[in-house]
Parts: sequence; C-alpha cells; structure tokens
Amino acid sequence: MPPLPPNWRDRARPIAPGRPYPAQEHCSQCGLCDTYYVAQVKTACAFLGEGMRRIESLEAPVHGRSRLGQQTSLKAGKSDPERHFGVTQGLYYGRVRQPVAGAQWTGVVTTIAVELLRQGYVDGVVCVQSAPGDRFQPQPILATTVEEVLAARGVKPTLSPNLNILAELEQSGLKKILFCGVGCQVQALRSIAPDLGLDQLYVIGTHCVDNGRRSGLDQFLKTASTSPETVQHYEFMQDYQVHFKHRIPQNPPQPPESGQNPELNTFQEYYEQVPYFCLPSAELTTVIAPSCYSCFDYMNGLADLVVGYMGVPYQNQPMSQHLQQILVRNDRGQALLDLVKPLLDLQAPQSRGDRRTFVLQTLIQEEQAKAAPKPPKPLPRWAGKLLAWILTRIGPQGLEFARYSIDYHTLRNYLYVHRHRGPAGIAQIPDYARAIVAEYANDPSFAQFLDNQSR
Repeated sequence: MPPLPPNWRDRARPIAPGRPYPAQEHCSQCGLCDTYYVAQVKTACAFLGEGMRRIESLEAPVHGRSRLGQQTSLKAGKSDPERHFGVTQGLYYGRVRQPVAGAQWTGVVTTIAVELLRQGYVDGVVCVQSAPGDRFQPQPILATTVEEVLAARGVKPTLSPNLNILAELEQSGLKKILFCGVGCQVQALRSIAPDLGLDQLYVIGTHCVDNGRRSGLDQFLKTASTSPETVQHYEFMQDYQVHFKHRIPQNPPQPPESGQNPELNTFQEYYEQVPYFCLPSAELTTVIAPSCYSCFDYMNGLADLVVGYMGVPYQNQPMSQHLQQILVRNDRGQALLDLVKPLLDLQAPQSRGDRRTFVLQTLIQEEQAKAAPKPPKPLPRWAGKLLAWILTRIGPQGLEFARYSIDYHTLRNYLYVHRHRGPAGIAQIPDYARAIVAEYANDPSFAQFLDNQSR
C-alpha cells in the first residue's frame, strides 16, 4: 500500500453511523473506523488484508522477538508452549490481596491502571465504562483520574469500540498512555501506534473469545440465566459451568429527587452455576459475532501484559476472590506487574491431564449437533451437574485446560473460515494457528471427520 499523504487526517472520513464497515459482517467494531484512522484500515484491521497473520510480523517489533512456536516445525505432534500462549516472559496465577469492590474478579487490571496514574507513569488510561442506564453497553473513555478508572471496573462482554477515542487522544496532548483492550483492538492499535506520537504506550490485554453484539448478550442471558436482569458478571469456569454473578439492591432504589447517593445503597451478591451441557445451544447459534468465529488471537498476543481466567483451575471460590492468569510478554509488561507486586498474591501455574481427546470430542459432537435434523435438547440440570463433576475430575486442568480451549476454538474457527470466507480468509490465519490444526490433522478420528465434511 502506498504511503499516506501528509494531510490524510483531514482527508479521511470516518464511517457514518449505520453505514457498513470495511470488514462488513466480519467487523469486530473495534472503533478504528469511527475515526480518521479509517485511512489505515487496510493495513491495521484484524479482518482485512493480511488479517491476523499481521500479528506474526508485529511480535518482534513489539516484544523484541517472535513466539518460539513460529520457529517450530508444523509437523503433527511437534508442539511448543508459546504456540498456544504467545511470547512469554513470565506466567503466574495472581489476585489482589484486598479486592477492588465492584470488580468482576479481584481487580488486577484496575489496580495496575490506578497505580500507573497515581505514580505518574501514565497521563491517561483508555478503558471502558458502562453507558448510562446499561451496565453492559460499553462506553470507551480516556480516563485521567483514579475515579474514572474505578468507574470502568468490570468486564463488558460485548463488542466494544475502544479505538473510537483515537482522535480525542491526539487532541488531548497526553503522551504517556495505558490502553486496555482485546486482541483485535490491540492489533489495530499496534499497527497505527507510530502515528499517535506517544512517548510511552503500555498495553494490558484480556482474553477474548465468543463475543457478540449487545443484543446477542441479552439473548444469551435470557436463555441461560434464571434472572437475566440481575446478572452483573459471568464466566465459563474450569468446572464446566457458567458462573453468573447476580447483584441485587438490598435497599429500595431512591428517586433522584430524594438526594440520596445511589452508590450508598447496599447490595446482595449471589452466584448461579449452570453446566455447559444445560445451555440451549440451538438458541445461541447467532449470539457469537462472525468476527469472533474468524479470530485466532484468543491470548492477545500483542499486549505487554495479559490478564484473564482461562488457565486457572476452579478453586471453589467466587470470582471476586479467585485467582486469574497473568502473562508477561516483555519488559514493559514486567514493569507493570512489578509496580503492583506488593498488592498481589502470586502463585506458580499448574497443569494436569491431556486435552486432545476432549478437544476432538467437543468439536465433533458440536458439528454433529449442527447437522442433526433436530437440535439436541440440553441436559436436565441434575445430569449436567453430574457430568460437570465427572469431567472436572478426569479432564484437563489449569494450563492444559487453557490449551484445550485454545485448540478447540482454533479448530472450530478454522472450519468456519474454510466454509464461509474461502481462500482469502484462510490466507489470514497465522502460522501458529495452522500449527495447532496440523497437530490434529493426522488424528484418525479428526481426519475422518474432515473427510466427511468435505463430501
């Protein structure tokens, strides 16, 4: 692509509301095209041009080296830990000793952001608050105070336009920034970062898989939870159950004219646990966005530090006390972790079991269900609970469960891209994801399954 003209910011026109984005149905609505940075969409978007293969060319400039898995033979059975997790300088389990009130977990990301601001390492934090009146509708913000960062605590599990603040960021004159976001947003940010004119850019990433639009989240909650209107947070945990955190006011809400601060109201929290096998999968097929079916960056490979849950065994504790996985990719990420180490409990990660059989069983059963004349009924709650209990004891645990999840989503998404996006989509798949597919390609059950799919 030829270089942009000097006045490209003046000439570029953001995509107008309601108009299709350049990636069309595969757009993840990252916010890039809502600004004049739409001029760089062809070389920045995770779903256009090279797509997610661009991650491989950006790893060395961002981290100082590429993941070891890229230097590994793609022969089946040859595996390297970094093929799954990306460039890894350190990997831990961790939680905040005194959890942040209102956070989904213990507030690791919030704590880092607050300390960066307090100690002057950054001037602003790009994070996501909730839109007024809708706890799950994301509203990106350039936060410059601790109060604004704290107001952004908690995950908003929907597609989010975090990058729509790029013009505001440039106009602010702030030069030291922390960006918090998911893989597709971070890839676009890294691609255009040289034009931002920043003196320092830190990036905290989160795991992201099977996201969707705001309306899809409502559909999921209505079909999966007994009280969708009170769900505050949720997570697919390693005990093979979805844990829904509900939050109910203990005091009647006060009208605005009462003068009472609604933050002073007390709340009761409780958890609802629904086995994976009890979810009405037939009613949820359209919840996941096409962009997420095309994604191969579950682990947010271009962030400096990645915080998420997927690699930690379930510990019979609520999310607000539970350990999370903390992955350091480079020296900037290590500096972020070192800043808050006195506030954290850190542990070495664990891994147990063998994921391969579980990956293939999950994928093949899901594909067979899609092809069945009638969608299978979800298991009754008692049977789902029993099956979840059994699998928790015989299935993969810890980091091996994370590999199971990465492998399953890689294979599933590979099939989706093959079917729906053709050669152009296949060309966007990174080598590390191809290597995972290659590991399973010679398995007799998977090979037979692929053969049946091609008929």
